[in-house]
Amino acid sequence: MLRAIQDKILQYKKEKDVCILAHTYQSHDILEIADFTGDSFALSRKAATVLQKTVLMCGVRFMAETVKLLSPEKRVLLSAPDAGCPMAEQFTREQIMAYRAEHPDTTVVAYINTTASLKRVCDVCVTSASALKIVSQLNGRILFIPDCNLGAYVRDMLPEKDITLLTGGCPVHAAVTEEEVLQAKAAHPGALLLVHPECRPCVTRHADYIGSTSGIMEFAGQSDASSFIIGTENSIVEHLQYAYPGKRFFPLSKRLICRDMRLTTLPEVLACLEGQAGEEIELDELTMQEASLCIRRMIEMG
Repeated sequence: MLRAIQDKILQYKKEKDVCILAHTYQSHDILEIADFTGDSFALSRKAATVLQKTVLMCGVRFMAETVKLLSPEKRVLLSAPDAGCPMAEQFTREQIMAYRAEHPDTTVVAYINTTASLKRVCDVCVTSASALKIVSQLNGRILFIPDCNLGAYVRDMLPEKDITLLTGGCPVHAAVTEEEVLQAKAAHPGALLLVHPECRPCVTRHADYIGSTSGIMEFAGQSDASSFIIGTENSIVEHLQYAYPGKRFFPLSKRLICRDMRLTTLPEVLACLEGQAGEEIELDELTMQEASLCIRRMIEMG
């Protein structure tokens, strides 16, 4: 049945000229039918280069919005319309506008994991991979939103910068405790700990490597080590096990599961291609204009 559904999806995407993007937190059966897999912003940039006029995102809403911002001429579909991101939705545009009114000299840095509406009132976007490089180029007061753990990591690495944080972040990564780290290291002696900077400082300080999801996967592939504890969404453990069968990979915590990512299923992707499910992402012209500015600036800054 699984293979039959995958074959039908492959047939439909060819017939209907659709490019399928799948975030790396998706299940392996979905990655297998995708044209491109990776982190959210990398997928958005890739979508802008493909010839297909329709793009189907297997991920969450802010990712599909970012695809639309970078490819306004394309039809962008989200296979699971209810798939949101608690971190992306933590702050409203009105809240940040109020902060800017009180602190007009502040540069607002928005993690890519934010809504298009929120991006409208931000100065520059960053990804977990580019945050250090971009913030290092900024001067004066900086407000980093929404993830205070990624922000704290950037602030620790750039102590010369005046960075203000608000309480917010990924509830999945932030739920991991130091006790779980110590238990995992005791259970897997000698295994390297690779963690995402969305984890709390009490977790990241034990890490052998801190980086984005793609960074974690690249590090694991290139490392001479044979075993790793993975401190990000548990789907990455499975993907790494498939990619590097000669190595061992262990989840840092069984609670590292993004429920929103799990809303995307293979049958729903098929139903979306059949026009029976999914949602087309549509943004008004003002949102398109204003929200794309901070993304364009991120690209310019590297």
